[in-house]
Amino acid sequence: MNYLSVEELTKSFGDRLIFEDLSFGINQGEKVAIVAKNGSGKTTLLRCLLGQETADSGRVVFRNDLRIAFLEQSDELNPKNTILEEVFSHDLPELQAVKKYNTAMRLKDEEAIESSFEAVTELNAWNIEVQVNQILSTLKLEDTDQVIGKLSGGQKKRVALAKVLISEPDFLILDEPTNHLDLDMIEWLESYLSKSSATILMVTHDRYFLEVICNSIIELEDQTIYKYNGNFSYYLEKRAERQEQLAATIDKARNQFRRELEWMRRQPKARGTKQKARKDAYYDIKKVAKQNIDEDELDIPVKMERLGTKILELHHVRKSYGDKVILDDLSYVFKRKERLGIVGPNGSGKTTFLKTLIGLEGIDGGKIVRGETVIFGYYDQELPEYDEDKKVIEVIRDVADFIPLEKGRQMSAAQFLEKFLFPRDMHFNFVRKLSGGERRRLHLMTVLMKNPNFLILDEPTNDLDIFVMSVLEDYLREFQGCLIVVSHDRYFMDKMVDHLFVFSGDGDVKDILGNYNNYREELIKDQREERKEERESKEVQTKAAITEKRKLTYKEQQEYKSLESELAKLENEKAELTQVLSNSASSSEDLIQAGERLAQVVSAIDTKTDRWLELSEFV
Repeated sequence: MNYLSVEELTKSFGDRLIFEDLSFGINQGEKVAIVAKNGSGKTTLLRCLLGQETADSGRVVFRNDLRIAFLEQSDELNPKNTILEEVFSHDLPELQAVKKYNTAMRLKDEEAIESSFEAVTELNAWNIEVQVNQILSTLKLEDTDQVIGKLSGGQKKRVALAKVLISEPDFLILDEPTNHLDLDMIEWLESYLSKSSATILMVTHDRYFLEVICNSIIELEDQTIYKYNGNFSYYLEKRAERQEQLAATIDKARNQFRRELEWMRRQPKARGTKQKARKDAYYDIKKVAKQNIDEDELDIPVKMERLGTKILELHHVRKSYGDKVILDDLSYVFKRKERLGIVGPNGSGKTTFLKTLIGLEGIDGGKIVRGETVIFGYYDQELPEYDEDKKVIEVIRDVADFIPLEKGRQMSAAQFLEKFLFPRDMHFNFVRKLSGGERRRLHLMTVLMKNPNFLILDEPTNDLDIFVMSVLEDYLREFQGCLIVVSHDRYFMDKMVDHLFVFSGDGDVKDILGNYNNYREELIKDQREERKEERESKEVQTKAAITEKRKLTYKEQQEYKSLESELAKLENEKAELTQVLSNSASSSEDLIQAGERLAQVVSAIDTKTDRWLELSEFV
């Protein structure tokens, strides 16, 4: 059943064409992702579908009576509302009916109570408050009296997400749903959407998210749509095939173009008598031959200052905000080529920690010693407030007109912009015309052009497209300085770091060897052991009170024993597959096979774990 039909949709801003004659459809139950380079019009397309932007031409048709919900990149929440007030400000009829009933009860307005009671009953909305509380609890928003204006970026994102999920939509549209969510929340959302019966259309750069959730990929490239009926691995495979076919077509056209060009140049005085069909074919061939499919490369040949023996040392560092402890007696000595990842729930102090390292935040006790040769490059997740009326090249020239390279060479600001995937025709664009991803790339550029030897990146992948992220990873792998990364992108973290600082709250910071995937595996294993111990303890406490208890059958006992060994094997296979996905030496075929198998293994682990928990109740 078709839920959305898009026919010949065209949109431009002034003389800039965003997309042209797009046509595609989405059926009930499909989970579709839009993939494109920054500035290609992904968010604009979503807004056109919902009527928030007016298309130049074309038609968008949703099936009648669909309940549609849209999670924008930056929802405009009322800063004066409490969390509960903001959630109940949703235009969902059931929520509004319950809100009116609660207001009437508080005011003891008998007439309003009677009418609102009938409305709630008619909508069968008596359990809506329970559903609201369950979702808020899952999203760690239990304190519903908190005011929106005092929440962190991650908390606001969760409130916006709660409003969308509570509406139980038939068609769910998500624009960067993982931005500003911590890793635990991303994994929960991934699980929730995978099991959801809603039809989903989303824009995201989280590659694990794309792999596990989506069954269709729409690529927006050169103002055109390409649809792939498969997950992210399938898309990568078919996109590579399409690029190869296009390359072959262009090569053939270029060879033919040279021959036709000679033909066109001969006998110029008789050109009017040449065959019209052949002349028309010449211009068609010329159009194809002029295409360029070279992949953009984020080549960053910036000179890095050499690090001395003393880099960065923390000695018994303490930091608090009021009663909230961020760091409690933390000591650590950074080494050459340090590759540290930082994880922890929102509000645990990750960004504060980064700012103390470079002196933007003071400390309450202890000492931080910074080496004389250290040049910090700090990429803040909060974008700097550029002058909207400045041109892109002016922002770069405010930092430097020329950038020093290795072996005494230098590069102009214009050349450096091109290296960062800003073509010449964008250099004099105003900042206000840049997309979110383009602003991020510009910010990253201003950080790296200062030649840092100690990079600190706070959520560097937010709003960057998967193509830019891939080449950024290539650069960071070759970076010879120290690197600290805070990121919700699990794929990025797995490839970039070799140990983690885990912020668990109350100043507790654990140093764990390995990447994020290793950490999650250990955490899940520990949680499984804790649950097992809790069950065993509960059984001991209640055993005397149990007069009758169902026993496992012989077949169930055998199944229970085999499940533990099966789960262990699956966890090992998952680790091996993740290693393949994280290995830059893996071939495209290996990556595709590993991605497909990983989705199967994750599903099998979930199913077998549920069954193991069910049987363990009767062991």
